[in-house]
Amino acid sequence: MSSGSFPTAYQTSASVPDWLNKGDNAWQLTASTLVALQSFPGLVVLYGGIVKKKWAVNSAFMALYAFAAVWICWVTWAYNMSFGDKLLPIWGKARPALNQALLVGPAALPATAHYHAGGDVLETAAAEPLYPMATVVYFQCVFAAITLILLGGSLLGRMSFLAWMIFVPLWLTFSYTIGAFSVWGGGFLFQWGVIDYCGGYVIHLSAGFAGFTAAYWVGPRAQKDRERFPPNNILFTLTGAGLLWMGWAGFNGGGPYAANVVASIAIVNTNICAAMSLIVWTCLDVIFFKKPSVVGAVQGMITGLVCITPGAGLVQGWAAMVMGVLAGSIPWYTMMILHKRSRILKQVDDTLGVIHTHGVAGLLGGLLTGLFAEPTLCNLFLPVTNSQGAFYGGGGGAQFGKQLAGALFIVGWNVAVTSIICVAINAAVPLRMPDDKLEVGDDAVHGEEAYALWGDGELYDVTKHGADDTEHGARAAVAPAASPMN
Repeated sequence: MSSGSFPTAYQTSASVPDWLNKGDNAWQLTASTLVALQSFPGLVVLYGGIVKKKWAVNSAFMALYAFAAVWICWVTWAYNMSFGDKLLPIWGKARPALNQALLVGPAALPATAHYHAGGDVLETAAAEPLYPMATVVYFQCVFAAITLILLGGSLLGRMSFLAWMIFVPLWLTFSYTIGAFSVWGGGFLFQWGVIDYCGGYVIHLSAGFAGFTAAYWVGPRAQKDRERFPPNNILFTLTGAGLLWMGWAGFNGGGPYAANVVASIAIVNTNICAAMSLIVWTCLDVIFFKKPSVVGAVQGMITGLVCITPGAGLVQGWAAMVMGVLAGSIPWYTMMILHKRSRILKQVDDTLGVIHTHGVAGLLGGLLTGLFAEPTLCNLFLPVTNSQGAFYGGGGGAQFGKQLAGALFIVGWNVAVTSIICVAINAAVPLRMPDDKLEVGDDAVHGEEAYALWGDGELYDVTKHGADDTEHGARAAVAPAASPMN
């Protein structure tokens, strides 16, 4: 049958080659854009709203800068370090992903061939998604970008912007690419059978522990900021949180590299776990603090999203609900109770509690995946012998051990490399802003402030007009209650 007898939608052309699956490509581009929206405007708005007013611009700008900087580094060298040809068991070969022939040609991830028990017997062929390589580069870039932005949540309100500009490409190159290649790109953890469906380890565990480590080296905020750090706009925080939650459909739905049944169950599980975690966190706030906190609910939502991510397409719905209960309670305990009792946790100024919302929740999700990963779903996603959770018996107990060992590698690498990067940067430029800038905030750092409170873009001068100007009816803004995370 000639191509002319087919409906126009199914005919091929130079721009629609035979190997292209339009549905998969459309979904993967959509999923990628949803993840990108989680960062910008999602986390840009969330960070700008959840911090003290004087740090709104700086916090949002740190997220925006990281999103842009990662893009350039990713296509210049970092993509192939994460997903290219193998250089070391933990690293791919650095090279650009800019060539036209590469980007418009069929996607192939050469290092993702899985060999049984790490031997020479090919068990699962290398991934070859049915769309162009440009789509894969885009999808993985936005994952790398959100990791740096999440990490930055630990450093808000005092890190020098120049130091942050240097930190982003260095950490992406020497930390993120290692985790990505080791777990996803064909490295030793991938070959060993460690399961990370869509980033519980590569993204969240690494961001949580690297952020906490960097916070130690950067040092704390100004003392009065640590004592009182109220969110300047909770509605902005909710807007960013909404983009984060809805964007997670692309985050976990894009994990299979195809618009298939695994993507569907992953999205359902993601919403189940996030909703349950939010409800549990809110109930615990009511029980112990007598008030339901909006910021607390956002934190519970995030821990649920993070916890389900390493197993979203691999667990059944009831398991997602159990994971939600644990995601809303264990990180709640570490943040609200243990943090206040631990000398180490109190000493390190992790501004948004990323060690809890992403580090603890990511570790929890990875370990629970080692318990609840369902064998049939595992085979639908990546057929690997004995890939199943301990709950299902057989060799599943070994999977839990692999999950624990994989987590320890990610944590250890991030703590060590982040420390080296911070020490190296501090030898060249200060990591922390000087005290005079910490006192003023955005205006001293950027010459800009988030809100024009008086006249045509001018700030309202309380000392000149008073807190209640009878002529104009203007009133000074009253800060909302302090965030539970502080």
